[in-house]
Amino acid sequence: MDIASLLSGIAAVIWVGFVGLIAFMVFQSARGQKIKNGIAYIITMAVAAVMLTTVSAGIVFINPDERGVVISAIQSGGVRPEPIQPGLSWIVPFVERVERYSISKQTYTMSIAPGEGAVSGDDSIVARTSDGQEVLVDASVIYSIDPARVVDVHITWQNRYATDLIRAISRGIIRDAISQYGIEEVYSLKRAELTTRMADTLRVKLANNGLLLDDFVLRNIAFSEEYSASVEQKQIAEQQAQQAKFVVEQKKQEADQAREVAKGKADAAVTEAEGEALARVIAAKAETESLNLIAEVLSKNPNLLTYQYITKLSPNIEVMLLPNDNSFLFPLPEIGPQQ
Repeated sequence: MDIASLLSGIAAVIWVGFVGLIAFMVFQSARGQKIKNGIAYIITMAVAAVMLTTVSAGIVFINPDERGVVISAIQSGGVRPEPIQPGLSWIVPFVERVERYSISKQTYTMSIAPGEGAVSGDDSIVARTSDGQEVLVDASVIYSIDPARVVDVHITWQNRYATDLIRAISRGIIRDAISQYGIEEVYSLKRAELTTRMADTLRVKLANNGLLLDDFVLRNIAFSEEYSASVEQKQIAEQQAQQAKFVVEQKKQEADQAREVAKGKADAAVTEAEGEALARVIAAKAETESLNLIAEVLSKNPNLLTYQYITKLSPNIEVMLLPNDNSFLFPLPEIGPQQ
């Protein structure tokens, strides 16, 4: 409790005592009894009550989150030009009074959900995009009164600034901004840009009327049932297209893999064939060189062929030599153990 309220309370108690004392003195007088110095008590209490009432009416305590606008019957224009700052202040009793305004942050919400906004029921903003689609917008405006312009706010709006200024200006700015964008830009592509544009315009409008914008929140954007259904169908189609694309990519990868496997097998077959051909060439060269060497040796020693022929004969075969002029070779009779 501030001192002004305390003095006002004391003054009220004294006034009650003053009235009670008068009633008691009247009652005593009716019984033929008089209270000694009763008139003096009444006058003293009356003076004290008047003084305390006057002082309490002239003292004003302003809280730190408030500013006071002095309405004055003796001031030109009916109001003091400067607001009262926090703390104790003095006004002229009975000819001046104080209107208090909060300078702390306040929130004005417009929502489709009942009970969330400042207005009961559906208070969302109905707007149309540049391509004719209808949208429902939920928004919150966080603002405060400019402490230096409290008097201007009182003169222009009094305590109607929330409903007559914040609400009206916000709804108009939101509708105008949304009308500059297409439906897809509103809900996805340029939503951040849209919010910034609304906030900048609203900040200027409020500043011109003595209010400060702290934040603008675009809470939700809802669409008509028809458009929501079309968006859902589009999303389903996009998901199906993505799935088909994935399948195509998978098949392509499988085909690429099969081609690589086939190419690997072909390369392996070519390599194997080349290896076999090279081996044959090398073997042929080796055989040729061997035959050349044998021919060279035989040319120098013709009897070597006969020697090789004889050595190749089985050691179990017996042969006989015939005269040089006999060209036939007959097998010898089998020589074995005698029975």
